[in-house]
Amino acid sequence: MASATNSNVVKLTVACQRCSLRGVCEPVNLPSHEQTRLDTIIERRRPISRGEFLYRSGEPFRSIFCVKAGSIKTYATTDKGEEQVTGFHLPGEMIGMEGIAMGYNTTDAVALETSSVCEIPYDRLQEISADVPALLQQLILLTSQEVMHGQTLTMLISKKSAEERLAALLLSLSDRFANRGFSPTDFHLSMSRHDIGNFLGMAVETVSRVFTRFDNEGLISARRKHIQLRDLPRLRELAGSPKVPSPARAHF
Repeated sequence: MASATNSNVVKLTVACQRCSLRGVCEPVNLPSHEQTRLDTIIERRRPISRGEFLYRSGEPFRSIFCVKAGSIKTYATTDKGEEQVTGFHLPGEMIGMEGIAMGYNTTDAVALETSSVCEIPYDRLQEISADVPALLQQLILLTSQEVMHGQTLTMLISKKSAEERLAALLLSLSDRFANRGFSPTDFHLSMSRHDIGNFLGMAVETVSRVFTRFDNEGLISARRKHIQLRDLPRLRELAGSPKVPSPARAHF
């Protein structure tokens, strides 16, 4: 089905047709001959284990990635050497696009669990974009949607209340899972309470306290990393938003 190009990457051949994310990663109405051209540049890395890096900050930008399975955390390092989580990325979501502007990766990307990704080398993407205009249009759309989602979620988690912040994050995850055909109310949190607190600007003790409060009030059921959202309307009311827009979905 595939031929290895090195120890870490294999070329895709028919894998896209068998992937559970088909329809998320393929362009809308892309002719078969153009899809074939695109398939020739997409690379599938070997699965990466929990704690393994997909790319590191400061490395030359070469590719954008679509999460195929698992989840990826991105973070930046402050001048004081402290980690600041910038996002949690789920199946069907693109990562690494910020490197386009800078020419190098501005964050570290690390697997939160065993994960697999599809890699699109940017130089190869540029080569075929002239002949497949839909790809360039989709890249612009993806970038725009990513900015919009980031602004919306930042606004929600900047609220003063710890309860509002955590509710906003849970709703964001719920909406994103739903948009990919997964359960919006029953899912696994691959990120640690520490990572959640870092992302939301809360102490880990506060994160645990709010989870317990939500559980006691019947908003959620939390059993370690298994979460059930039991009252979505109340969570949305608490977060002050009817719905957090989903981040960009890959339609390459």
